[in-house]
Amino acid sequence: MSLLRRRKAPENEKPPAPGVDSSEDKDKKRKPKQKSEDKHWSCVDSCCWFVGCICTVWWFLLFLYKAMPASFPQYVTEAITGPLPDPPGVKLAKEGLKAKHPVVFVPGIVTGGLELWEGHHCAEGLFRKRLWGGTFGEVYKRPLCWVDHMSLDNESGLDPPGIRVRPVTGLVAADYFMPGYFVWAVLIANLARIGYEEKTMYMAAYDWRLSFQNTEVRDQTLSRIKSNIELIVATNGGKKAVIIPHSMGVLYFLHFMKWVEAPAPMGGGGGPDWCAKHIKAVMNIGGPFLGVPKAVSGLFSAEARDIAVARAIAPGVLDKDLFRIQTLQYIMKMTRTWDSTMSMIPKGGDTIWGGLDWSPEDGYIPSKKKQRNNDTGAGAQLSQAKHANYGRIISFGKDVAEAHSSEFERVEFRDAVKGYNVANSTCQDVWTEYHDMGYGGVDAVAEWKAYTAGDIVDLLHFVAPKMMARGSSHFSYGIADNLDDPKYEHYKYWSNPLETRLPNAPDMEIYSMYGVGILTERAYIYKLTPSTECYIPFQIDTSADGGDEDSCLKDGVYTVDGDETVPALSAGFMCAKGWRGKTRFNPSGIRTYIREYDHAPPANFLEGRGTQSGAHVDIMGNFALMEDIIRVAAGATGEELGGDQVYTDIFKWSEKINLQL
Repeated sequence: MSLLRRRKAPENEKPPAPGVDSSEDKDKKRKPKQKSEDKHWSCVDSCCWFVGCICTVWWFLLFLYKAMPASFPQYVTEAITGPLPDPPGVKLAKEGLKAKHPVVFVPGIVTGGLELWEGHHCAEGLFRKRLWGGTFGEVYKRPLCWVDHMSLDNESGLDPPGIRVRPVTGLVAADYFMPGYFVWAVLIANLARIGYEEKTMYMAAYDWRLSFQNTEVRDQTLSRIKSNIELIVATNGGKKAVIIPHSMGVLYFLHFMKWVEAPAPMGGGGGPDWCAKHIKAVMNIGGPFLGVPKAVSGLFSAEARDIAVARAIAPGVLDKDLFRIQTLQYIMKMTRTWDSTMSMIPKGGDTIWGGLDWSPEDGYIPSKKKQRNNDTGAGAQLSQAKHANYGRIISFGKDVAEAHSSEFERVEFRDAVKGYNVANSTCQDVWTEYHDMGYGGVDAVAEWKAYTAGDIVDLLHFVAPKMMARGSSHFSYGIADNLDDPKYEHYKYWSNPLETRLPNAPDMEIYSMYGVGILTERAYIYKLTPSTECYIPFQIDTSADGGDEDSCLKDGVYTVDGDETVPALSAGFMCAKGWRGKTRFNPSGIRTYIREYDHAPPANFLEGRGTQSGAHVDIMGNFALMEDIIRVAAGATGEELGGDQVYTDIFKWSEKINLQL
């Protein structure tokens, strides 16, 4: 039988016509094509694989980090950089220091956690979950819902209907802002090294969005702080407390010291000697005593230098309808309901911050070497002074910022007639009061050209009257002529050190502790933005630049010495001059000390945020600052610390300020 047998075709199957492929041949030809289609990748596939690889590597590294001995990171660091110095708590424990005075922490704006107790349907499942602090997961999952719940009522400054967001309590309220980013945690750990524990430490957490008096109206927070300080003093043998406020917490505790001694119902009824009986020292960290220009740019255009630079790098991204959010507009809508932000508007007007052609910091140049070399740098300082008109907190155009005031004419804006923009109805979701100004109002603001600290409050009243109507009922920004005037008994003056007195407590000490050596925002150059349906009409002009390395102007922002957020002038003036000795603001002569910490960035990434940082929040991990705090908590006085520690010209700047004392 032949080995090459033909398969017998079924009766109903016809042989293929000449030139026509059989079905088997078609299958053979189709296979290579199908194989090529299987190799085709879409962009989505590539993105998914990329994200998956990143996540896998991240979790693997995290597993290794958690699995390795706790001493391994320190071993690697010391192998590279050499032996690390002992943390302050360990060092001082070796010296024999022990816990003595109870310690009270007062957190600042945004660093304390907030959690949901009641919300709308979109917040289902978030009961007692953190809306602020922690992982911020809800920002990405439901951003518009998050904005609604983080905003306050635009009329009352309290809770919107159906929403209750409350501060987290205990030390965990502000030990970490988010996982891995410490605020108070490092200081708490070092205090624990000399014997402190939860019964000798108290976190005075509060809802930092509210005006200071409204924290008492809504939550009775001031009463709780009073009771807890009394308790912690009584349970520690009557030893007075050391109070450690940070950032806006400095202003909050200044308000508290007046509230606690003022008679009820406006005050706490503690009597005129309450502070003298319960407080050993107030150690203010990064205190914006006289406000910060950064607060002005935030309220005026919802930006500061970093956001302005981001807008320049990616034009339009922050203004576009990204994920159904006009980002900056929603930020402005939300933050303008936070009355606390208005506590940091610059205080003291032109007397403190300077006028159109002068400022206390005249002559400052960024280079520390040139700044400290008075012999060889005088010419450079004079040249620089011509270009840095710090007193003009807002200027419209670089030419206006640099010109003498006699070279330009300003047109009054306060009585300008406002109009109404024809805006799409969707803009009402992000209404920011700029809708009510109209093009006439916007032009009037630009025509005034330059705004000093004395003009800023009027400017904000013009562009945001509803916001400032609330703010002006809770905060003040002037200088008292006569502190015996009964009007200064109102709580709106209590957080302004220029319109209130320190308590009658001659044995108490007040410290002003802050970082220096970092360029800090002081004044801005603005421009008008193109008109659109939903827009903020003003923005920082990032194209404005000084042109040389010694210039204080970069990316439309003039900078001075400070901690990156608070200028040294604001943090240091009251302890350098306003409260120094017996003055009308400090009638009992409470001793004041300035402790500046010169910024040194971390030498390498293994040092994290650094142990010598002077940055506004990172300073909380500064070894020198923590050592000063621990020594005072253990019983030391300011004189025993060495008195003042100064790196800037804060005393020289303070002398230029003509303030009646």
